[in-house]
Amino acid sequence: MPNRIDDHALLRLIGIEVPIILAPMAGVSTPALAAAVSNAGGLGSLGVGAMNSEGARKVIRETRALTARPFNINVFCHDPATADRMVEQRWLDWLSPEFEKFGTLPPALLSEIYISFLADPAMLEVLLEEKPAVVSFHFGLPSSATIDALKKAGIKLMASATNLKEAAEVAAAGVDAIVAQGIEAGGHRGVFDPGAPDDQLGTFALTRLLAEEFQLPVIAAGGIMDGAGVAAALALGAQAAQLGTAFVACPETSIDEGYRRAILSESARHTTLTAAISGRLARSISNRFTDLGNDPRSPQPPAYPIAYDAGKALHAAAKAKGEFGYGAQWAGQVAALARFLPAAELFSQLVSELNESIRQLQRFAGQQLT
Repeated sequence: MPNRIDDHALLRLIGIEVPIILAPMAGVSTPALAAAVSNAGGLGSLGVGAMNSEGARKVIRETRALTARPFNINVFCHDPATADRMVEQRWLDWLSPEFEKFGTLPPALLSEIYISFLADPAMLEVLLEEKPAVVSFHFGLPSSATIDALKKAGIKLMASATNLKEAAEVAAAGVDAIVAQGIEAGGHRGVFDPGAPDDQLGTFALTRLLAEEFQLPVIAAGGIMDGAGVAAALALGAQAAQLGTAFVACPETSIDEGYRRAILSESARHTTLTAAISGRLARSISNRFTDLGNDPRSPQPPAYPIAYDAGKALHAAAKAKGEFGYGAQWAGQVAALARFLPAAELFSQLVSELNESIRQLQRFAGQQLT
């Protein structure tokens, strides 16, 4: 059924003025970044998937101290990892020469360094107590009981989908909006089942499909870096665009200087999907770690997020010696358009670019076509 809802329904639903949402970006976003976007009229976001419940409570309260506007808290809904010591040992053996380059050894054992929201009742309790305006889900959906509890608390809900089937599950679950994550997006693919075939739909194709198929508001995510991209997403039926990579270089993020240099350099022209860093496909700037994963001799990485235990250890060992090329330098396909600006200034530029793009479209529409 085609999407016939009011074009501004999402903005009213979540209480924002500008159809721009900051992607959550666990490990990158900070309260200062989220608050800057919210204060500017968009929706700031924080990814807490790699935090425990008290860490999440802390950043929610820190963000609330910086803004009275709505913001989004994102959680990971992946299936809890199943350890496989043989797979993990082969992976450690594969990485061992890299650790040796930096005068250290790989971890003796790997562990599940953070737990899924599906198995974290303490995180749910924090969300119900702190009541952020919006909670969003990545990698899948929680139980219907959890969704009902969050909605009863007055929290609006969003969930990522990478194809029509996942979007149908989101709609059936009673979530308020669908985030259409295209293959261009930086960071982790939001696929519900990483073992299933991936349609690899681009952002604009997926946005158009979902806008025609569902009555829920659609948020376009992936490969959108400027106001022209936001305007294009809106023209295709999205009610907002979610931008992550566009904000990565902002001084308010928590990234290290190696990551910032990479995304502001020629390196940003080259991204790749890799499971080597975390155990689950994610788009990163091509670097030394992604090269390891792309090597045809590479064994299967451990399950997500167990592989991340090794990835973080290798990055730390290399970084201590001044080498930043083993980091999780998540970035979308249009990362070369990243700008080093304070978040509020970048947001203002995005709005100006969006308005100019709308004016250009209006001028074009006013011309006689023959």
